[in-house]
Amino acid sequence: MKKQWISLLLVSVLGSIPIQAAEPVIKSIGESKYVIETGNLSMIIDAAGGAKIRSFKYKDAEVISQSPMRETFGSTFWTSPQNEWNWPPVAEYDKLPYTVEQTPQSLIMTGQVSPKYKYRIRKEFKADAGGNAIAITYFIINESDETRRVAPWEITRVPNEGIVFFDASSGTITPADLIPFTQEYGVSWYHTDARNGNRKINADGKGWLAYTNNNLLLVKTFPDLESSQPAPAEAEIQLYVNSGKTYLELESQGAYTELKPGESLSYTVRWYLMPVNSESITSQQLISKARALFN
Repeated sequence: MKKQWISLLLVSVLGSIPIQAAEPVIKSIGESKYVIETGNLSMIIDAAGGAKIRSFKYKDAEVISQSPMRETFGSTFWTSPQNEWNWPPVAEYDKLPYTVEQTPQSLIMTGQVSPKYKYRIRKEFKADAGGNAIAITYFIINESDETRRVAPWEITRVPNEGIVFFDASSGTITPADLIPFTQEYGVSWYHTDARNGNRKINADGKGWLAYTNNNLLLVKTFPDLESSQPAPAEAEIQLYVNSGKTYLELESQGAYTELKPGESLSYTVRWYLMPVNSESITSQQLISKARALFN
């Protein structure tokens, strides 16, 4: 009887104590690659390859494009507007090695200054409290001797399969009818297709962008912009569809910001990933699951 009483007491006491999420695991895995693990999530970043995110998994299930084609894999970060540098991406931001500082709670990777454009990019990767997301904070540092305007821009490549959805009316998507979006529950939906020709749209969203494929739901959250805040000819949300059944780019941008010499801006995107049953889940359930992650 005494043992039973003690057991009941322990259950009662322990039941009132909040269970803390396990501390994230941050470590080098060789070849200049680092991994952050938290809960069931893991993210691999390639410091030598422009600090690109090369993998994002729920347990063993991958959501990022692993295509061997050039410029079709991983998640990267650029400055906006694009018309200031055009193409290809600036090597110091996108391809060249970043230095690495590792703390118990985060990875901080710092790029080289672009000799031509005079910006430096820094990225901080950190697990959210609770273990259900990984937050990436991007910094653009003005290393020039003049005041300039710039916006942050994250680009994530995923397979051209599944569904992309975000909170925006069809009237905010331009060019109209370039990508076949439908409207349901106030949300815009794109069921991926294969067509000849590359396509890209701009949209005024509400601070989140979601993608579901292969029984996974990826949700990214970021600052919600007013329509006047993006850089010229750019937008809070962008979707690029490469020709054929190859890959998509899930893109978000922050506010077009004035930076004096030595000043920097920051832009945080939180990445959530969870399992779903792609065959049976409804549109309304997808919206509910996406919004429940950040509301």
